[in-house]
Formats: sequence, C-alpha cells, structure tokens
Amino acid sequence: MSLYRRLASQSSVIFAARLIGAGLIFLVQALIARVWGAHILGEYLVIVATVNLVAVVMPLGFQNIGTYFAAEYRARGNRRQLVAFLTRTYGHVLAILAVLLVFGYPLLGFVGLGESTVSLHFLPVCLLAFGTTMVFVNGAVLVGLKRPLAGFLADTMFRPMVVIGGFLAAMSMSDPDAAFTTMLWLIALGYVTVSLVHFCFVVAAAGKVEDTSELRAGEPRRWWRFAVPWVLISFASDFFFDIDLLLLSSLLSREELAIFGVCTRVFSLVSFGVAAIYAVTMPEMFESEARSDRAGFNRKIGEANLVAGVISIVLFLAVLVLGPFALMLFGPTFLAGAVPLAVLCLALVVRSLLGPASMVLSIHDRPYASLPAVALGVATLIGGNFVLVPMFGLTGAAVAALAAIALWSGALWWTALRTAGMDVSIFQRWRHPAEAVAE
Repeated sequence: MSLYRRLASQSSVIFAARLIGAGLIFLVQALIARVWGAHILGEYLVIVATVNLVAVVMPLGFQNIGTYFAAEYRARGNRRQLVAFLTRTYGHVLAILAVLLVFGYPLLGFVGLGESTVSLHFLPVCLLAFGTTMVFVNGAVLVGLKRPLAGFLADTMFRPMVVIGGFLAAMSMSDPDAAFTTMLWLIALGYVTVSLVHFCFVVAAAGKVEDTSELRAGEPRRWWRFAVPWVLISFASDFFFDIDLLLLSSLLSREELAIFGVCTRVFSLVSFGVAAIYAVTMPEMFESEARSDRAGFNRKIGEANLVAGVISIVLFLAVLVLGPFALMLFGPTFLAGAVPLAVLCLALVVRSLLGPASMVLSIHDRPYASLPAVALGVATLIGGNFVLVPMFGLTGAAVAALAAIALWSGALWWTALRTAGMDVSIFQRWRHPAEAVAE
C-alpha cells in the first residue's frame, strides 16, 4: 500500500476516533457550563491545563523521544535496548510522582496558591497527571512500534468515556462544588485504570520486537541529549494553549476564560487531524534516517506535508462554517468565541505549510537548535497577551496566539534550512519538482 493510501486510511480512522471522543468531551463541557455554570467550567479547564503541563514534565522529556527510539530499536531488532529505554522512562514517571505527592501541596501554599482550585483538588489532580503521563508515554512508544491506533485510542476514545461517565455520575448532586469534586475523583481513578491497561499493550508490542542486537553502552547519554531540549519544546508546543490559559487566567474573567478555553479545545481537535498524518508516517521517516535513506526520508516528508497542508485548509474552512454551531452548544454567550476560533485555526494552516521542523532537527541530532524559536514563540505570546488582551479581549488573545505560532513556525523552518540543510515546508515540492519526481 502506498504512503498516500496509508495516510488516507489510518489517519482517517485515528481522526474519526478523535472526532467522536471530542464530541463526548464537548458534550460534557457544554453540560458543565449549563448545569453548574461557566465559572465551574473555567475551574475545570484550569485543572486540565495544569494536569497537562505537569504530565509533560513527569517523564523528563522521554515521552517526546519515545516514538523516535522505539522506531529505531524496532528497525534494528534491538529489544533489550528498547526495554532499557522503557525502564528508564517509566522510572522517571514514578519518581516524579513520588516527589509531587510529598512536596507538591506544600509548594502550592509557599507560592501563594494554597486556596487555588488545583490546591483544593490536589490528590485527584496528581492522579490525573499520572494517568495522563502514562498515556502520553504509552502512545508515543506504540506509534514508534507501528501501532498508531493502539497508541491513540486511550486518549481519543477511552478518556472521553471516562470523563462523561464521571460527569453523569456526579451531575445529580445538588451542590455544584461537591459534584465537581466527585467528578474529578471519578475521572482520576478511571483514567489511571485506562493508562495501566494501555501500558499492557506497550509490554505486548515490545515483546514482539526482534532481539538480534547487543546493548550499547552510550545510549543513555544519547537519550538525554535528545530528551532535555524536548522537555522545553513539548512543554511549549504540545501544551501551548494550556500555558496560554494559565497566562490569561489573570487577564480574562472566568466566563471569558471558559469561552477561550472552548475555542482552544476546538483548535486542538482540528490540529489533531494534521498530527495524525505525521503520526502515521513518523516511524517510516525514522526508519529511513536510521538506514541513511535520505531520498526516502525527503519523499515521505514531502508527501506528509502535502496531505497535512490540504487537510489543514479544509479543516479551517469547516471551522468557519461549523464553529458557531459548536459554540452554541455551550450557550449563547459562547458565540463570542466565533471570531477568535477562526483566527486560531489560521495558525494551524501556517504551521502545517511550514512543516515538522523540530522533528527534523532532532532526527539530524540538533534538538537544541529548536530552542531559540521556542523562546521567540513564548515571548511573543506573553507580550501579545499583555498588549492585546486588555484592548481587544478574546480576539486579542487569539491574535497573540496566531502571531506567536506564526513566528515560532517560521523561525523553526529557517533554522532547519540553515542548520540541517533541509526545507521541510510544503513549498519545497514545487521549488524542486525534478527531485520530487525522481524520488
């Protein structure tokens, strides 16, 4: 089967699963806003953002390199090296969880957040962070082992089921605050269970990797060389809007924060349609690089970029038409997010057209080269929020995010071009048509 057909088939299944799961999450968030109020929804979104940011730190960056090293060790038939990598990765998760349980609550009080919603729900937040981390790691490894469907289903399907189950079990309670706490506990316990079952799939998939190569002594140093910069890259990229929501929590009211939070969740959904394209083709790219097949590597990036670019434009047009109807599910006041949502989705088009530069830099052993672009994006986001939000509210927040993502993506593209000698944008296919045909 050609790569184009695989991208169309597997990524479509993954995106369809995400779409169904997102529909359930949207339903829960809409019901929270209508039954318990927008204020409770704002608190829930703050907790989700906090959990995601903690979860990206717990594996110390190893979840971000899991796909790369799992694909490499599978291609080389090095099961023992893969097991050593997984042991180190899951060991980090357990060690950071222990530190979080012992020192997390006192630290919140020390920095003046003792009465925050995160502090008031500290234990379920810790459990949610652990379950989320495990799913991140499991999913990354399974994608590298060419199990993308198993890698994504825990997050795309089972997490929404757990969330809607927790809400339905708690919604009959008369006190919204008590109901919210009960829901968080049920979601936390349910998602930890899902993550452990998901881990069993990792064990089964790793056991099928061939064992024909010896352990290499220098691999842990190589892991850290890739992982350290990817903590910052992933922290600022994969959870860009979680950081943004925390920054905006002091600039917007809880109701406005809830509206913007819903817009970012819609954006995350449509951006997953593009991420699924790269998830299907990433193991192929990593194998081509491991085998020094530069022509195959370039061809696969070009094909993935073309499909991702087309899909991002289609999704942007779909959001323009359907976005207001989705926002209406949360109530009439959420229609204020229609314009900000459209602005945010323009960022997806920009990011898709400029290509996966961070991934390419890491593959070429230059992961640290991404950090200046990351810093530029975060600085632009912070400055844009403080300048634009007081004047333009929600639209100002969306424009600040668009500017940050555009500058960040452009800087990464230029960095990859200058340091790795690769144009990872969609435009390279038309600038070098003869090479594309030869490939």
